[in-house]
Amino acid sequence: MKINCCACLVVSVAMTLTSSPIAVADDPLPSWNDTAAKQSIVAFVEKVTQPGSPDFVPADERVATFDNDGTLWSEQPYYFQLAFALDRVKEMAPDHPEWNTQQPFQGVLEGNLKAVMAGGKKSLIEIVAATHAGMTAEEFEQIVTKWISTAKHPKSGRLYKEMVYQPMLELLAYLRANDFKTFIVSGGGIEFMRPWTEATYGIPPEQVVGSSIKSRYEVRDGKPVIVRLPEIDFIDDKEGKPVGIHSHIGRRPIFTAGNSDGDWAMLQYTTIGRSPSFGLIVHHTDADREWAYDRESHIGQLDKALDDAEQKGWTVADMKQDWKVVYPSK
Repeated sequence: MKINCCACLVVSVAMTLTSSPIAVADDPLPSWNDTAAKQSIVAFVEKVTQPGSPDFVPADERVATFDNDGTLWSEQPYYFQLAFALDRVKEMAPDHPEWNTQQPFQGVLEGNLKAVMAGGKKSLIEIVAATHAGMTAEEFEQIVTKWISTAKHPKSGRLYKEMVYQPMLELLAYLRANDFKTFIVSGGGIEFMRPWTEATYGIPPEQVVGSSIKSRYEVRDGKPVIVRLPEIDFIDDKEGKPVGIHSHIGRRPIFTAGNSDGDWAMLQYTTIGRSPSFGLIVHHTDADREWAYDRESHIGQLDKALDDAEQKGWTVADMKQDWKVVYPSK
């Protein structure tokens, strides 16, 4: 069964072992093997940060954007925000007895994901409306914070927030140590990510770009609040990613990282017609330590971008060959 990438991102609108950035030592990327991928990253950073270099880029123009799902943390067997939404349905079910016989909620409660996905985008929007809207932004943040601190992945047994990639944590820290400003640009929900990205990645909430639902300002009991509405506002996926970068960041990146065709437009926007620039693709090739998937995957499909990588000069990080470890040690 294939789960449509955009549809899961509609669900989004479908961690950490340290609270501070990783220290940059003599080897800024110790979890990377000394292969071409690591060498190309280091060479790029050195040439754009060396005063007098013909490729020197001023610090205020050193913008780096990162996809989240499949790039900074795992995304199998389905997007983690979808797991959050499904857990929310189960948690809310006692107050909604009608869900026991009403799809897509019945499928969720029975653990039948195939039945849930059979309803397509319409079913996913129903789940979003029920689990992500009808509350204030502050209430939603509290719900996400509790879930991300307690929910565990069904295969690994790790907290979802622990399924981040150690090599990418090092890369984020390395770039920031060289005066890059790092942003997340993800199809995931912006308000799902913002409560935990700073503690996890060192990326504050104002540097998170994502999909969103519409909101409204109200005053409740004399207190100003933002109320979340059951209506999609923006999908930050595929061609939406350059639009999100333009709207939220206002600078074109010189460095970008992704893992799927959903990042293809962002890779193009960063590198085509802009020099110096760097495109990085995380290629999931390690079935033992993580998962192995690309062209035929039900999520995180990597096809067009993989074909274009050589021609466009994008660096492909082979997870099995280029990474010494995948996740931080417990």
